[in-house]
Amino acid sequence: MDVDHPENDQSWDHRERGGETEVERLDRNWTSLLQELRVTQTGVQLLTGFLLTLPFQQRFNVLNDAMRMVYLVTVGCSVGATVALIAPVGMHRLLFRRHRLVVLVSAAHRCAYAGLVLLGLAMTGVTTIIFDAVSGHIAGIIAGVCALALFTLFWMVVPLWLRTRNLELPEP
Repeated sequence: MDVDHPENDQSWDHRERGGETEVERLDRNWTSLLQELRVTQTGVQLLTGFLLTLPFQQRFNVLNDAMRMVYLVTVGCSVGATVALIAPVGMHRLLFRRHRLVVLVSAAHRCAYAGLVLLGLAMTGVTTIIFDAVSGHIAGIIAGVCALALFTLFWMVVPLWLRTRNLELPEP
């Protein structure tokens, strides 16, 4: 389904959901998106809090200049992910009772995408920093590349591959 072109999905919705109305579909999409955001919001908030305390730890001095730069980029990605993943809540508050559900669902969908990309990058940075501090620079780079590959594979490649497949629902 293309969130910006729900009309492309209407024949399937009508056939499989018993004539679901546009408002019902938007309500269902909004509820589904909120459930997804609930899963990520707590984690990204904890990650950001953890990252913000690191410079105040004694072992932070172990990081060389390159890893400090990775740390700063990681904090930026984590803060950006926090903003993007919580933004739909603020949008909902400002658009509440304004009959703007189409705009809300579309904008929140984009925020969720952006937030997940930034979260994947932040997790990659954290993995790099931890492995670098514990096992050395080479281990940090290898771990970071592996983490980035895993996030890319499972959060982007596999879903996009599944999206392009024409999977039919099983007969009841």
